[in-house]
Amino acid sequence: MPSSSSTPSLPLQGKTALVTGSSQGIGAAIAHKLASDGANVVVNYVGNKAKADATVAAIEQLGLGKAVAVQADVSGLAGGKKLVEETVKAFGSIDILVLNAGIMGSSTLSGLTEEFYDSHFAVNVKGPLFLAQAAVPHMPQGGRIVFFSTGLIAQSGITPNYLVYVATKGAVEQLARVLAKELGAKGITVNSIAPGPTATELFLKGKPEALLEGIKKSGPFGRLGQPDDIADAVAFLASPAARWVSGTTLRVTGAMIV
Repeated sequence: MPSSSSTPSLPLQGKTALVTGSSQGIGAAIAHKLASDGANVVVNYVGNKAKADATVAAIEQLGLGKAVAVQADVSGLAGGKKLVEETVKAFGSIDILVLNAGIMGSSTLSGLTEEFYDSHFAVNVKGPLFLAQAAVPHMPQGGRIVFFSTGLIAQSGITPNYLVYVATKGAVEQLARVLAKELGAKGITVNSIAPGPTATELFLKGKPEALLEGIKKSGPFGRLGQPDDIADAVAFLASPAARWVSGTTLRVTGAMIV
């Protein structure tokens, strides 16, 4: 029987994880969690190099896997290709692909513009799909792909102004379902994760305290989700323990949305 001083198991030791939009918020928490489980991590960012470097530094302080920051706009094919190339150059392969980057805007139907529509589908759907396409040739058996959806998909009281955002996330869930069928033959699992309201800087910004308290009270735990709540769920999907979980959406909402 192992002693209490034994080194804890590192389920992702020797693996490489690429996490888009991981310089801050949920993405940074995911990058840190995967690293704490032993993975080498590529921290992707678009414009805030300082935050990306801070995330890399926090990972390196763990003294486990390595981390590098890579600037790339993954809404376009060129950015996704660059990100994959830099990951393979640094670590040789991609075992775990977490497609966290996304945007969330609101618009009424009357105020909707083509530019608004196109930007959301570029970042939330086209970018992740073609990044997965670029990454798969570099993924070995046992690879993991995690798309990001939203708890709003299952929320009956959804605000109408999130029409386009929710449409993109509905598309993402279908991408994961279909790709799970195609990539299963390669030993790659594909899932999506759907967070509920989560206390990130982006989510909290501009919301009055009364509104936040109302959101907290709408769930049985009486609180918002935390980035670590989402990161732990992603780590499960990325782990060997999730080898038989594919083609599904894991809703991480604390029963706030059921």
